[in-house]
Amino acid sequence: MDDLVATLALSAGAVLLLLVLTWLVSLRLRDVSIVDVAWGLGFVVVGWVAFASGNGDGGRRLLLAVLVTVWGLRLAGYIGRRKLRHPGEDPRYGEWRKKWGERFWIVSLGNVFLLQAVLVWIVSLPLQGASSRGGGLRWLDFVGVALWAVGVFFEGVGDAQMARFKADAAKRGTVMDRGLWRLTRHPNYFGDFCVWWGIGLIASSAGAWWTLIGPAVVTLLLTRVSGKDHLERSMSQRPGYEEYVERTSGFFPRPPKG
Repeated sequence: MDDLVATLALSAGAVLLLLVLTWLVSLRLRDVSIVDVAWGLGFVVVGWVAFASGNGDGGRRLLLAVLVTVWGLRLAGYIGRRKLRHPGEDPRYGEWRKKWGERFWIVSLGNVFLLQAVLVWIVSLPLQGASSRGGGLRWLDFVGVALWAVGVFFEGVGDAQMARFKADAAKRGTVMDRGLWRLTRHPNYFGDFCVWWGIGLIASSAGAWWTLIGPAVVTLLLTRVSGKDHLERSMSQRPGYEEYVERTSGFFPRPPKG
């Protein structure tokens, strides 16, 4: 238990440091949306803190650290490259900046960066909880790895397909309904869901069932808070989107209707 407490505390401190440093950079750049790059990196940091501080099964600790690193660096790299191609602050943060005026610098610390730090720490509980548990790899670990792999595939391929679609000027203003986007309106969010439930299963294989609160929070974020519902509200007026919604699954992949 002492090792778990130490891992939880060290992870919290590491994530807090990362997000506060990112906040300081955002003040210099006047761009709060760089927090999206730090999101994936925060999990990588927690993965290796848990690996280094835990005394549980070494194979599982290394497995989790590698899995979250592959996922987190791909996500951070994708978002970072997108920001370089399209510099400037996300409009939603721009609206906050106008609303809060001179107070925005401190409001952004609490409402964006510290909140993100808390969410990273909660979602990454499977990484932290499994680090203090013993026992070798079991069948459930391999199920978790398989689910993680499905998630990375959907997230990576979905993002790549959307990037190619947006780069085609002839398709500007239309709805992306090809590739994985033909099976689900949100292949990247579905992929994220699979990644974290896969990691949760690996933690559960070690006996850390309580850490499934992390994947549960991810699911809530993806489906009800900042994920698909938020995006679809902004897309609802696009020509052809209503028909796309009618024929395409909102989350879990399936063949389109009709």
